[in-house]
Amino acid sequence: MTRARSSQIDLSSTSYYHCMARCVRRSFLCGLDFETGRDYSHRKSWIVSRIKYLASVFAIKICAYAVMSNHYHLVLYVDSSAINHWGDDEVHARWSQIYRQDAQLLSMYSAKEAEHKLALWRQRLGDISWFMRCLNEPIARHANKEDAKKGRFWEGRFKSQALLDEGAVLSAMVYVDLNPVRAKIAQTPETSDFTSIQERIKKLSMELENKEFDKSLEKQCDETKQPADLMAFANGGKSSKAKIDFHLSDYLELIDTTSRVIREGKRGAVPEKIAPILTRLYLNPQTWLNMLNHLQNGFSYAIGKMNALVKYCHHYPSTTTKGIRLSQSVYLATA
Repeated sequence: MTRARSSQIDLSSTSYYHCMARCVRRSFLCGLDFETGRDYSHRKSWIVSRIKYLASVFAIKICAYAVMSNHYHLVLYVDSSAINHWGDDEVHARWSQIYRQDAQLLSMYSAKEAEHKLALWRQRLGDISWFMRCLNEPIARHANKEDAKKGRFWEGRFKSQALLDEGAVLSAMVYVDLNPVRAKIAQTPETSDFTSIQERIKKLSMELENKEFDKSLEKQCDETKQPADLMAFANGGKSSKAKIDFHLSDYLELIDTTSRVIREGKRGAVPEKIAPILTRLYLNPQTWLNMLNHLQNGFSYAIGKMNALVKYCHHYPSTTTKGIRLSQSVYLATA
């Protein structure tokens, strides 16, 4: 049974979510359609541009993204603290960037009605469902207009998984960033077009070009500026802004090594140099690749440690406990 979206996305459980939307009939409506021979790859840039635009408006940050030929993945973070610091004027200004006509009507409402509208808009600007709606609807309209067709462009409601701990967040990010490599349409992360990892690597390369290497490459990596459109890695430093509590250098090591294992087809073989990184996340290096291979079908509405999954399922009685056994195998007993 399909669960209400309000119970799938609960910020009291976590602020991180893995979301996925697929084109209708699984057609390659964002890539080369082998049946018709038409190439729709230009639509991938539409999706990336829209994702970044909405991230600048909503209180939602992009941790990772990958746009494929017939679907896309996102790892999102809802920055609740940012919403609480916005004044009414900022809420109105942000909402007007998406729904200008709606925002222009605010002056016509009574004071009580205007207050209610602003409260509603504030809530929506931190709502993943509204973020995805504002992403998918314009893309569908634009694509249908280009094709001179009507009807659905997306298969249905987007799918989401709650990421209940740091290990789940980083695993979902790696899963998303390596989608093109796993699908064998890219050889390396840096050649994976329309992905956040390619964007992070390009930015890093540009930053390091004119730097003198008076420090280790690892420190140089962690001290460089990161892409403004993506949620930054904390790199061990303290900041008032929300950041991924992990070192960028470690993440890149994790991505690079994992991509090599995937390409070479060494199932379950995780090199020793990334084992300590996984251990810090309470993930079992021997079974972590199995988690990546089954991140979507092995887990259901949430990903995380067994006790966190059990708690999440108890909070929502209608939620399937799918993923408990996989979680037991992939998380270390000390987690």
